[in-house]
Amino acid sequence: MIIENVEAYWLRCPIEDVKQHRSDYGLLTHFDMALIVVTTEEGLQGFGEAKAAVGSSGVCASIVSCVEQELKPVLIGQDAKNITRIWEQLYSGSRDHYALARGRKFPILGRRGLTISAISGVDMALWDLKGKSLDVPVVELLGGACREQMPAYASGGWADVDGIGEQLSGYVSKGFDGVKMRVGVMDSTVAKSVARVKAAREVLGPDIKIMADAHGTYSVPEAKQFCRGVEDFDLYWFEEPISPDNPMGTAEVRASTSIPIAAGESEYTCFDVRDLINHRAIDVIQPDAAIIGGISEAMRVGHLAQAWQLELAPHCWGSAFSFMAGVTVAFASPSATVIEFSLGGNPMIYELINEKMEVEKGMIKAPGSTGLGVTPNWDFVKEYTQRV
Repeated sequence: MIIENVEAYWLRCPIEDVKQHRSDYGLLTHFDMALIVVTTEEGLQGFGEAKAAVGSSGVCASIVSCVEQELKPVLIGQDAKNITRIWEQLYSGSRDHYALARGRKFPILGRRGLTISAISGVDMALWDLKGKSLDVPVVELLGGACREQMPAYASGGWADVDGIGEQLSGYVSKGFDGVKMRVGVMDSTVAKSVARVKAAREVLGPDIKIMADAHGTYSVPEAKQFCRGVEDFDLYWFEEPISPDNPMGTAEVRASTSIPIAAGESEYTCFDVRDLINHRAIDVIQPDAAIIGGISEAMRVGHLAQAWQLELAPHCWGSAFSFMAGVTVAFASPSATVIEFSLGGNPMIYELINEKMEVEKGMIKAPGSTGLGVTPNWDFVKEYTQRV
């Protein structure tokens, strides 16, 4: 499986007015992603996703440039089956021969940030290629699915205190028994966030899982205040309470409450996650396969979760490609028990691909199609590709 070509496309698609939402990121009017395509000499193609932002929108021009100008020359002529070796080469750059000879990393200067996002998309595409070449789902290459199906939780929840109960109840009516809502500076005060969580619990009752996500926007004192305010409302987890730049602060928040703390979607490589664990900052690890370093690195994070007996909950807010990568990692990991499913306006999870994305009665079945199981709608790609 010799690599003949590597391409990257920055896609930007508008979100319908009725499906737009406002959070601490502002009004989200469009969705961005970088589609990575790796083609072999036989014409077989693998597809992956790289992201310039954890949320819906972000300029992907630099990712396209990185893939086509920096990574592509290294990849052309390589055997696509050697996924681990290629990852090490891309991460160590011109010193890759030292890394492979001595068994440790000699990382490039861009060992964090958008370069790792670009590597993520390539890695995802290589796993997709390998699955297709062997006519098996990628999850089979990772050891097989630990479960036949897994529950999904509906990720959304931006409504105000008067509407949050109805909004989340709408998710539950679709079959989900877990929901995630946004809190933090978007509410202007901690008290308003607490009131919204209280309103949600009163409407949903005691049996629905509620997760709260602050997008890293609280200070440490604010996060502690929020935890005290919602202590009686049985949150399943409190996600990214403070800035990911402050792992010791996250650990301080965790030590102050019995509410499980989740984080990891903003981290690059398993080394960042290792540091969170060493700080005793988290209970739930949330790698994003389009950011962390691809399926390869997300699985390494899964191994950390298993070793430390933490919950793994991949961040699946992206296009259908990173979603399926996260689903694949979740099914291959004993530590994962629930999967995120976006209920925000997201054309990249429905219109970008030829296949239909389905959740049945709040459950997702183990991947059964070859590769990652999704392929791009090239008409959509052509219409929404941005010039770089």
